[in-house]
Amino acid sequence: MPDSKNYLHPEAIRRIASMELRARNIVEGFLSGMHRSPYFGQSVEFVQHRQYVPGDDLRHIDWKVWGRQDRLYIKQYEEDTNLRCTLLVDGSASMNYGRGPLNKFDYAATIAACLAYLSLRQQDSVGLTLFDQEIRTKLPWRSSRTHLQAIYRSLQQAKPTDKTDLTKVFREINDTYPKRSLMVIASDFLGSEKETLRGLGSLRKAGHDILVFHILDDDELDFPFNDPTRFEGMESVDHLTCNPRSLREGYLEALERFLNRIRHACAGLRIDYQLIRTSKNVDAALSAYLSARMAHMRKR
Repeated sequence: MPDSKNYLHPEAIRRIASMELRARNIVEGFLSGMHRSPYFGQSVEFVQHRQYVPGDDLRHIDWKVWGRQDRLYIKQYEEDTNLRCTLLVDGSASMNYGRGPLNKFDYAATIAACLAYLSLRQQDSVGLTLFDQEIRTKLPWRSSRTHLQAIYRSLQQAKPTDKTDLTKVFREINDTYPKRSLMVIASDFLGSEKETLRGLGSLRKAGHDILVFHILDDDELDFPFNDPTRFEGMESVDHLTCNPRSLREGYLEALERFLNRIRHACAGLRIDYQLIRTSKNVDAALSAYLSARMAHMRKR
């Protein structure tokens, strides 16, 4: 098999058709590169022994006790890995954009698949919500291998469409996941800025820890267009034909103001924010997740 690090680049990711294979190769390559245990963040604080019962993991048997007492006992630890992770993936029409190897939705879905694989490997439970102007797919928290397959299928079969309406979506998310969790949101946030910030605030008020992956295409961040171009709205019928060179400076200034408002609002809400280019390696997104995970666990 090729060097696992090759699977981190969007061009290599695009060539892996199966979401399951894609997630496994990316995560295992990433963890191998970090030289870390797959149970990243697990506490090793010993609590007590209890007598072995059939079905217990043999790796947790205390063989020293067995040697002294000729009885099997399990070592129990204070587990920090029983986190509830909620993956929220934007499936609105604007996420279809992308001229690189992966469009924004494909990149977001790949991140979600990787985090589902990683979280369940760490014995956490995972839920998935795909949304546009309403929730299209809703999978509750589960920690089984069959649930992982359901997440993969949902991500692979999803087709981005319709507009974004985050007010309605976030209200339903709060009702769906009433218990505190780590919520990972992957979106371009190109809907109403007011709705976006109000929705994020409502999730924080409900006690959730939030990690935002703000996913944008290089075209949106750099505006590299030079020739006369017709720009068409992906969530509206509006269009504009113009010389893009005359718009570049104003566009980039407006974009930077928008990004700064989102960053500052997230900082004020104590939300972990990461701006992600679809041309960048997926390990950047995984690193951001692990950093947020450790911050969450330190607060427990």
